[in-house]
Amino acid sequence: MPHRTGLTEAGDSLNFLLPITTMPRQLKWILVLLALAVFAIAAGAVLLVEMAGVPPRVLAPYIERRASGHNAIITGLGQAIGAQLRASDRGLDAGNIPVFTAIGARLNGNPSPGGNASLVMVRSVDDAIQAITRAQPGDVITFFPGTYRFEGRRIVAAATGSENRRIVVRAEKPGTVFIEFNLSEGFTVTAPYWTFENLHIRGVCREHADCEHAFHVVGAAKHFEARNNVISDFNAHIKVNGFNNEMPDYGIVEFNTFSNTSVRRTSNPVTPIDVVAASYWTIRRNLIRDFIKGEGDRISYGAFVKGGGSDNILERNVVLCEADLKGSSGQRVGLSLGGGGTEKQFCRDRRCIVEQDHSTIQSNLIAHCSDDGIYVNRSASSKLVHNTLIDTAGINVRFPTSSADVVGNAVDGIIRSANDALMRTDDNRQVALLKLYLGMHPERDLYLNAASLNLVWAAEPQRRQTLEPVPDLCQASRPKLLTYGAFEDFAACVR
Repeated sequence: MPHRTGLTEAGDSLNFLLPITTMPRQLKWILVLLALAVFAIAAGAVLLVEMAGVPPRVLAPYIERRASGHNAIITGLGQAIGAQLRASDRGLDAGNIPVFTAIGARLNGNPSPGGNASLVMVRSVDDAIQAITRAQPGDVITFFPGTYRFEGRRIVAAATGSENRRIVVRAEKPGTVFIEFNLSEGFTVTAPYWTFENLHIRGVCREHADCEHAFHVVGAAKHFEARNNVISDFNAHIKVNGFNNEMPDYGIVEFNTFSNTSVRRTSNPVTPIDVVAASYWTIRRNLIRDFIKGEGDRISYGAFVKGGGSDNILERNVVLCEADLKGSSGQRVGLSLGGGGTEKQFCRDRRCIVEQDHSTIQSNLIAHCSDDGIYVNRSASSKLVHNTLIDTAGINVRFPTSSADVVGNAVDGIIRSANDALMRTDDNRQVALLKLYLGMHPERDLYLNAASLNLVWAAEPQRRQTLEPVPDLCQASRPKLLTYGAFEDFAACVR
C-alpha cells in the first residue's frame, strides 16, 4: 500500500461534500444553515461550560433536583443526565484501597506519656470513670487490655492538668484496648491539658443519631490532644466548641484514624473532625475516611474549622470521602475552612464576619469525593498549598470575605472562585473544565494507578521551585525543586 500524505488524506476527507455540489441551491443553503446551527450550539455549550465554571459532578445533583417532582419522563431524563455527568467527571471506581491500611499504620506512632507521670491502672468501666473523675495533674490513666462498654452518662474530664503535668488516658500499646460507647457523647473534656492516646473507640448505638461524638472538647479545654487513636461510627468523632465565652484553643489531633462502617442514618451533622470557634488547632497526619450522611441535606465534610477561629492548620492528612462506602447520593467535601457556615450565637465573636482567618490547608491527599476536595467559605487570608486532589470537584473559594493563596497544588479537577471571592493562584496543576465534561483526566495519568490510589509516579514528575519550606505527606523534608502536590515519593508512605 503506497504511503499517503497529509494532503491526500485531507482531500479524501472532503469527498463527502461532492454530492452537495449537485444539490439544488435551496437545499444547499438549508444544509449549510443546519451545519452552522450545530456549530453554534456546540460553541455556545463550550463557552457556557467555561463561563459557568461548574464541574460536572456539582452540576449533576442540581439538574436532578430541578427535574424531580415533574412527570416521569422529565424526572427520568434528569436522572439520566446526572448519571452521565458523574460518569464523565468521576470515571473510575475507587475499588479496594489496600495501600491505605499501610499508610494508616505508618501514620500511627506510639507516643509516650512523658515525665512527671503517676501511673493509674484501670481494669473496669467503674475504675475508668472513677480515675477520670478524680484525676490529678500528671496522672497517666492506663487501661488493662480488653473491651470496655460505657452506657448511661458521658464521662466528664473536668480536672485541670498543666503543661508539664498533663493528664493522660491511654492504652499502653495500640490495638489492645477497645472502648465501646452507647452514648451520645463519650469523653466530654472541659478542662485544659488532657491527652488521649492509643485507644480503639467505637460507637455502638442502635440509632446513629444517638452516637454523636467520641470526644466533645468544650470551653476551657485548651491544649487538648488526641493521638494515635482509631475512632469509628460516630457522626462527629471529635467535636470542638466554645462555652461560657471560653474557647478550647491550641488543640492537636494527629496520627488518628477516623472512619464509619456504614452510611450514617441521621440528619445531624456528619463531620469526623468538627472544630467551631477555636483557634491555633493543628490537625495533622490523620486518616479520615467514609463519612457519608444518609439523611437530611446529605452534605458531609471530612474535617472543617469554622465559627470565627483563626490560625488553624490542617496538614499531611489523608482524606478518602468514599473508600469502603460508595455509591450513595449526597455531597461529600474533603477539607474546609468555613464548612457550611455558623450561626452567629456559636461564633467566637458572636458575629462571624469571617468563618476563619489566617488558616492553612497544606500537603494533604484528598480523594474520591462527590463534591469539592477543598472548600473555602467566608474565610480570609487562607493558604491552600501543595495539596493533591484526585477524583474531587477541585478547590472552591467562595464569597466576598474569602481570600486565599492557592499555590503548588496538583488537582484532578478545577480551581475556581465564586461570589466575588479573592483568589490568588500561583503555579498549580489542574484540568481544563471542558475536558472533565468530555471524560478526560490527564492528571490521573501521572500515577501508576489513580483508581486504587497507587500514586507512585508513572514518569518523572514536573517540578517547581519555591523558597518557602513545604511539609511532605510521606517524609519530613522536601528539596527546593518540589513536585506539585503533597508528596515527593508516594512509595515512602507505604514502605
